Amino acid sequence: MIQGIFAASITPLNPDFSPDLDAILEYLDFLARRECHGALLLGTTGEGPSFSPQQRLAIFRAAVEVRQDWPDFRLLAGTGTPSLDETANLTQSAFKLGMDGVVLLPPFYFRGSGDEGLFSWYMNILDGSVPSEGIVLAYHIPAVSGVGLSIDLISRLYDAAPTKFTGLKDSSGDAEFSNQLGNKFGSDLSVFTGNDRLLTEALHNHASGCITALANLISPDLRDLWEAFQEQKMMSDIQKRINSVREVCELYQPFPPLIKFLMHQRYDFPLWPVCPPLTPLPKESGDRISEMLDLA
Repeated sequence: MIQGIFAASITPLNPDFSPDLDAILEYLDFLARRECHGALLLGTTGEGPSFSPQQRLAIFRAAVEVRQDWPDFRLLAGTGTPSLDETANLTQSAFKLGMDGVVLLPPFYFRGSGDEGLFSWYMNILDGSVPSEGIVLAYHIPAVSGVGLSIDLISRLYDAAPTKFTGLKDSSGDAEFSNQLGNKFGSDLSVFTGNDRLLTEALHNHASGCITALANLISPDLRDLWEAFQEQKMMSDIQKRINSVREVCELYQPFPPLIKFLMHQRYDFPLWPVCPPLTPLPKESGDRISEMLDLA
């Protein structure tokens, strides 16, 4: 099982929208120095569905080099696609390349398949593509994928493959769903909130940490909150600081163009493009958000 503060990492791109493989290692080094326990590659913030299987594998291959300097930095790979075969091959390859775990977006085209179809899809991956020590997190982001993962489905998957199906990235932003997960599974399931606003509440509901876009920007604050929880110290002031940043950033979604702009402006990274159909953050929006944020 894994735990802590994970960045839903952006993906550095070249002008032709291909992955900038040389920049990936530099960027992950930055996240490690900024106190992240690890990173998710090719999630929503990383524009995962925009890349071919070959590009994804090249990104994973480049990313594992971060372990040369940061051996304890944990790497999760986004490998879910609508294709069962493609997801199976990506998942198997991700583990072979050295990823610590995978985050599996549900198949998002045939949205009416129901729990039975989703159970069959996930079990095919778990049985055929995940090694015995492999870590699999399901990805619950219904507002984007259009496919929600029910508590009953999660429970069935955990009962069927408890050593492989170890958790969930919950990006629903639903506090009640977080409560239900905590009440149902306690600390047996590794639940990572995808919403920084809910980190304190999620930790009290036995969550294992967070995997968020804003960890690219404010991982020291998120790590401070994580450490305060471990030491049973006051967390409210830290959570307020986190919420103030989240409230501003939520005005400028989707997050990939925003995070890339802010990483350029605040931390001197190149202004990497986003892959179409996403478009860059307009200059006027960038100027406005700069006036609103204090990330010193």
